[in-house]
Amino acid sequence: MSHFITSLLPTFQHLGVFGYWLVLLIALVESLAFVGSVVPGATFVVLAGFLSAQGYLDLGDLIWFAAIGAILGDGISYWLGTKGTRFFKEESRWLKRAHLEKGEQFFKKHGGKGVFFGRFIGPLRPIIPFIAGISKMNKWQFFLWNVASAFLWAILHLLLGYFFGGALNVIEAWSTRTGIFIGAVVVMVILIRLIVKYSRPFFTFLKSISISIKDAIVANPDIQKFVRKHPTFFGFLKKRLDTSKFSGLPLTLLLIAFVYILSVFVGTIQDVVTAEPLVAADIRVANLLYVFRDAELIKVFLWITLLAKWQMVVSFAIITSVLLWFWRKRSYILPFLVTINGSYLFYTLSKIIIHRPRPEIAYYLESGYSFPSGHATMAVALYGFLIYILFWELKHWKTKANILFAGLTIILGVGLSRLYLGVHYLSDVWGGYLLGALWLIIGISIAEWLKRRRPVETVTISRPLKTVSVILPILGIIFYVGFALQYNPPLNTKITAPATIVESNIQNLFQDNNLPKFTETLIGDNQEPISLVVVARNDQEFVSDMQNTGWTLASQPDVGSMLNLAKTALLNQNYPTAPMTPSFWNAKVHDFGFEKPTEEQSVRRRHHARFWKTNVEMPDGQHVYVGTVSLDTGIKWLITHKIAPDIDSERELLFTDLGKAGLITSFQKIQSVTSVLGQNFTGDQFFTDGKLYIINLK
Repeated sequence: MSHFITSLLPTFQHLGVFGYWLVLLIALVESLAFVGSVVPGATFVVLAGFLSAQGYLDLGDLIWFAAIGAILGDGISYWLGTKGTRFFKEESRWLKRAHLEKGEQFFKKHGGKGVFFGRFIGPLRPIIPFIAGISKMNKWQFFLWNVASAFLWAILHLLLGYFFGGALNVIEAWSTRTGIFIGAVVVMVILIRLIVKYSRPFFTFLKSISISIKDAIVANPDIQKFVRKHPTFFGFLKKRLDTSKFSGLPLTLLLIAFVYILSVFVGTIQDVVTAEPLVAADIRVANLLYVFRDAELIKVFLWITLLAKWQMVVSFAIITSVLLWFWRKRSYILPFLVTINGSYLFYTLSKIIIHRPRPEIAYYLESGYSFPSGHATMAVALYGFLIYILFWELKHWKTKANILFAGLTIILGVGLSRLYLGVHYLSDVWGGYLLGALWLIIGISIAEWLKRRRPVETVTISRPLKTVSVILPILGIIFYVGFALQYNPPLNTKITAPATIVESNIQNLFQDNNLPKFTETLIGDNQEPISLVVVARNDQEFVSDMQNTGWTLASQPDVGSMLNLAKTALLNQNYPTAPMTPSFWNAKVHDFGFEKPTEEQSVRRRHHARFWKTNVEMPDGQHVYVGTVSLDTGIKWLITHKIAPDIDSERELLFTDLGKAGLITSFQKIQSVTSVLGQNFTGDQFFTDGKLYIINLK
């Protein structure tokens, strides 16, 4: 599919500057009174954003042209509206009286803001400005709302197309089992609230269809004959699908879920023990998050991680149990406590059996072993069971959806906090989620069995009951806040660099020291080969020498730099110190990123050099750095760059710049690897002759 779309793109290249005027014209017509109702202008504007991501049109210029077209279209519609209603006739094909009445109702309801909001409602977009003219709306007030909505409308539609244009190749590159799984998780988290919130009519309809299909199958004579021949099997199947008994369909579904999650959990343990690619990803994810560690975010994640610390779990469990007792929902208490205690017991035993050390880059010291994450386990057990109780006891579907979404957010937040603070690996959190889910299924099974055995007790909602129901949760919140304010874990002061290795023959750097010759993907697959080995006195001298050649040091990725990067990319401006997409070598994120602007002076197109500081030193104490160089030709998927395939030219460019600056005392060019034709983690193709520069700087 992407190849088909890409093959059409060169035909748009011939439009040149007329492409911008075409967008202006389409935006104008799309906003023109009533004519815009049949012109899919918004679709064309999204397409223009797509073309911008492919490099055929400039996004910043497109915003101006699309916005001006929309402003002019609304302005003409407003002027027509001032001429009155004589244009409207019921027999007219375009200017129907019914259209006018809909627009008048919307405008009366929302007033001046209707001009703004009407821009984003397809059928009303070309009608509202006309109604504003008929209603004699103040022209300056109309102009203000018109301009504001036009620019926002243009930006949103163009960015939508720009995003999908940049994501086109990435979607193919990640269409592996791992990519599909990760993508499915992300999509599930985003859509789960909408699905649960608005799916009740759909599931009612689906249930009706299912019953109809079942009845049709059962009534089929051939099916009935087959059933009579195998009474034992179908008798067993009927019992398994019986919804009137817990031992029927409820237990069947719970057992299927339990067996599946158990198999995934056992597979995860196997991957951890045998050091499968999952473990390779563990180390790189930990190193990546370490780069993004920020003092303020650490405070936030410390508060989040405490939601599943044992003190909070015990206090919340006691409060929940007391409330369930007073509300006479006592059939939940035993299963709830079984879920909590079973989860605690099994994650403790698993830690002892697996015996996995904690990550060395942890922000603070935690006792015990790493796999599985106890916090992740208890988050699923505690908050998962609370979701289960509230989901079945509350009446309104919207409230249930909000509870489900809030609970899942807490569970995912706890897991992310463990990763960000560096106290667990990714597979630790995943294993904790699975183990917690196993005990959650056990607890729910016990609860369903008990509920069907005990009659439902009615509760008189008295004032004391209301008081207790309010005071106990408040006490829990107060305890949580007080505990978090005084929580001060021992910091990890033992993050040490690898032992230094002295190497006299730099040509044997990789062979003698067992260092990889290639950069790596998140799961450890090879990417571009190392093309530069630089020997410099120290970090400060190395950075200074690189900057003297015209290559600037990239900013560390943080909120401010990422927002600045987004702004300059949107406006196609230069950002000489823009942060870089992280790259891995020897499981580490690059230590230094340098960039050099191209003739376009745009953050979208720039020369990039990434360097890693090795633990190898020369006999005279100089440090050894390894690096790769590439040319970024555009931003894709709004988070990374597309690189030019000829990475050797970039290697030669940096070598030439160092030579021109008079910084090279000696150099060698050797064959490091065989010629390579490959691709990076986003699917960008590259080729290289596999040669390597060894450079000694002054």
